[in-house]
Amino acid sequence: MSGLTHINANGEAHMVDVGDKDETTRMAVAEGYVRMRPETLDLIRKGNAKKGDVIATARLAGIMAAKQTANLIPLCHPLMLSKVAVDISADESLPGLRVQAMAKLTGRTGVEMEALTAASVACLTIYDMAKAADREMEIGGIRLLQKSGGRSGDYVHGQEQQG
Repeated sequence: MSGLTHINANGEAHMVDVGDKDETTRMAVAEGYVRMRPETLDLIRKGNAKKGDVIATARLAGIMAAKQTANLIPLCHPLMLSKVAVDISADESLPGLRVQAMAKLTGRTGVEMEALTAASVACLTIYDMAKAADREMEIGGIRLLQKSGGRSGDYVHGQEQQG
């Protein structure tokens, strides 16, 4: 089972020991989107959703989710994040909202799962807050865009891995 760091020689799941790794600055960016009817996007942009400010609430939910990743994903290490940012922007071509989340720290393990969790929960929050207006919304495109730092080197989606 080479390449699966959370699986031991017996095929059992375990938490990776990162104690011998060097502390480095690590950063990851993930994205996702919520596709919706144009009228729903307009409602959100105007701030007229029944539950309140959809974008501000989704941004906060994403930040909070990144901080809770180790409680949600069984084999993730609890991390001391130094920065989490969630940016949400309207995209008329979807139509809908695009979410981009960044997580950063100086530590012994990466922050990919924190960035992915932030993007996912921000998208889920958008859905929750606007579902009264549009139950046909679609969440998609959750993926890692880039990461830097650590033993495995840098990664940019769509490019061959370096390092």
